[in-house]
Amino acid sequence: MTVVDRSLINLVLKECHDSPFSGHLSEDRTREKVKTCIWWPMWQKDVAEYCKTCDRCQKANISTIKRLVNMMKIQEPRIPWEIVHMDWVTGLPPGDDRGYNACLVIVDIFSKTPIFLPCHKDDTAMNTALLIWNIVVSWTGIFTDIISDRDPKFTSALWKNLHQLFGTKRSFSTAYHPQTDGLGERMIQTLEDMVRRFCAYGLEFKDCDGFTHEWCTHLPELELAYKTSIHASINQTPAILEKGWNPTLPQDSLRKYLIEIHPTAASFKGMLDKAVKHAVRCMEYSFAYAKDKWDKSHATPDFKVGDLALVSTTNLNNIKVFTKLKDSFSGHFVIKALHGENAVEVELSEELSHKHPTFQ
Repeated sequence: MTVVDRSLINLVLKECHDSPFSGHLSEDRTREKVKTCIWWPMWQKDVAEYCKTCDRCQKANISTIKRLVNMMKIQEPRIPWEIVHMDWVTGLPPGDDRGYNACLVIVDIFSKTPIFLPCHKDDTAMNTALLIWNIVVSWTGIFTDIISDRDPKFTSALWKNLHQLFGTKRSFSTAYHPQTDGLGERMIQTLEDMVRRFCAYGLEFKDCDGFTHEWCTHLPELELAYKTSIHASINQTPAILEKGWNPTLPQDSLRKYLIEIHPTAASFKGMLDKAVKHAVRCMEYSFAYAKDKWDKSHATPDFKVGDLALVSTTNLNNIKVFTKLKDSFSGHFVIKALHGENAVEVELSEELSHKHPTFQ
């Protein structure tokens, strides 16, 4: 049947796509349904446009496209422990006689040196601040910038006051887009992998002498193992870049019969300066290489203030539906401001007003 009446065409499109019997299926399947009943000039183009602009499909479809962002470079530190990543490993079995069940991970961006501190996942901001102050600050000094996810510990009023006291700028990751904290995330994965090597078969590990180690006991040696291993992005060990030499390890005793020349005080500064310059060059090359590979496979967004946008519902937990039935996207929301190339601020509805309005 040939149809030219636009109102009837719209009704057919609605029935062949929107109806429960049509299931909001793909453009191809909708086209097949339309083809079996009617025809009109440029009907395939109309079907494609109808499916492409379907509000329900935009919200419910699982996103399979690559993220519309290019890789952004964070502020470069000039010295060790100037800028750090912080995050927590949670879900660990109780360890030590204090019942630790989490690990605070602090990573120096410059040297890639990690610090692993056992803690409790329910620690307050005061507990965390005291842990850092009593154990970390005496070794690292005061950080000028901390990069982390939006953990409650960092959003509490007390933590903000401590940041102001230390003169530290809070550099939170964009809401629900933790790529800003990529180094911390990779360090957590590495730590979990290392711990798993020893604790995968139970809560404890016993050596050949029957001495018991749980994951807390392993943290100092795993931290030392990481900082004395070559890091790809700086092409040397974190310990060399942080202090100028590698700490002595048990395997070093195998070299006791070899002659080793320790750098003199006169050449030490020159050696350390050379190591720092070399590390900076390696980090710049590493970032350029990673950015080139990333940008080749990711499109640049073209948002403008006033545009309408959908927001992923992955972390919008206040939408009271079963997870399997929840729409993948919510909106449309008006773009209120642009933050750099990768982040947009939207005007959220009253229901979502307590959520952070910036997304990537």
